[in-house]
Amino acid sequence: MNCLQNFPRLYALPSEFFKPHEIKSSSFVHMLPVMNANDLDIRQSLAVKAVSGSKSSSEMSEVAEEKKSDVYSDTMTEAMGASLTYRHELGINYNFIRPDLIVGSCLQSPADVDKLRNIGVKTIFCLQQDPDLEDFDGFDLRMRLPAVVSKLYKAMNRNGGIAYIHCTAGMGRAPAVALAYMYWVQGYRLNEAHRLLLSKRSCCPKLDAIKSATADIEGHYEYKYIVDGEWTCNRNELVTPTNKDGHTNNYVVVSADDPDSDRAQVRKRLTGEDPDLTTNERIKIRQFLEEVSDHE
Repeated sequence: MNCLQNFPRLYALPSEFFKPHEIKSSSFVHMLPVMNANDLDIRQSLAVKAVSGSKSSSEMSEVAEEKKSDVYSDTMTEAMGASLTYRHELGINYNFIRPDLIVGSCLQSPADVDKLRNIGVKTIFCLQQDPDLEDFDGFDLRMRLPAVVSKLYKAMNRNGGIAYIHCTAGMGRAPAVALAYMYWVQGYRLNEAHRLLLSKRSCCPKLDAIKSATADIEGHYEYKYIVDGEWTCNRNELVTPTNKDGHTNNYVVVSADDPDSDRAQVRKRLTGEDPDLTTNERIKIRQFLEEVSDHE
């Protein structure tokens, strides 16, 4: 079993159909080397974490654990615009999305590794970050997604078996990466993959971020600032009307110079209500995923 762990900071990739000749050294996701179970049993790594944290865990009351989960769930709900609940104290939870693809929450003990190994998992793909707020950032996701999916694509081709993709709760970044993989590599239409994902797991992947990562498009982009740990708008910039959830955002509008150009038409198609890729577009994306350097 292999374990892939990405560093907290990742960088933007060119998104004009992932042209390899446009790639720069600063554009790639930075990930730790792949660790083979024969060389370094990841159970040992998790055991070290479990031992080092045992004292603080034993001193923490059940009420404190529940409060921690409540705070995380509230943050996730506010940032993602959907009512989602994560209970860390209940342990690992996951769902098979496809026979070769699982989306779940973070591993918490060596026993979790054994459990995944026993069901055929060959790759554990970790997307946890510090701070967790970035886990809910659609723009951050768009910037990082192509390089992350490249790592997943190569690992699944190399290892075979089942891939277990997780972030902290398995409700935001992890399902988004799984969704992009299904869309770019496995031949699903985006909405088809999204319906399948939601039928298997309660989650809220950011579809617009995946569309934007597929083609860097003109359009209406919403955003917020984080000030002292709180999401807030700048009232001196463009502000959206209040949405159905009672939220307002800042926004910027980016438009193509020539809306009738071929490139503009492709972008419009890929960010429409039911986007799909042509056979040739998927070939280009796979070529890009294969050519991204593992050492960048």
